[in-house]
Amino acid sequence: EDVIAEPEGTYSLDGVWKTSFTVFTVSKYWCYRILSAIFGVPLSLIWGFYFACLSFCHIWAIMPCIKSYLIEIECINRIFSLCIHTFCDPFYEALGKVFSNIRVNLHKEV
Repeated sequence: EDVIAEPEGTYSLDGVWKTSFTVFTVSKYWCYRILSAIFGVPLSLIWGFYFACLSFCHIWAIMPCIKSYLIEIECINRIFSLCIHTFCDPFYEALGKVFSNIRVNLHKEV
């Protein structure tokens, strides 16, 4: 995939095109190498430290909080479920039986 490309119908001289492509490729290559040499090790150290802290927090703080929340909420879930089944289920069953006898007939008049 070309980053530098000429649109259809517009063409420069072959020497200009080849030289610009070579300059682009070489400058990209050396810029990447220089930036990697300068910033590669410090940034890898920073990112390694960041992901280590993130993993530590996830393992030792976040997951225990989530697990304890799920254990504590289970009691409330059972009470809520019992209330729903006790009060709402009979009501909606009765509504279902009332509306189950409704019949709709469509007649097309000509």
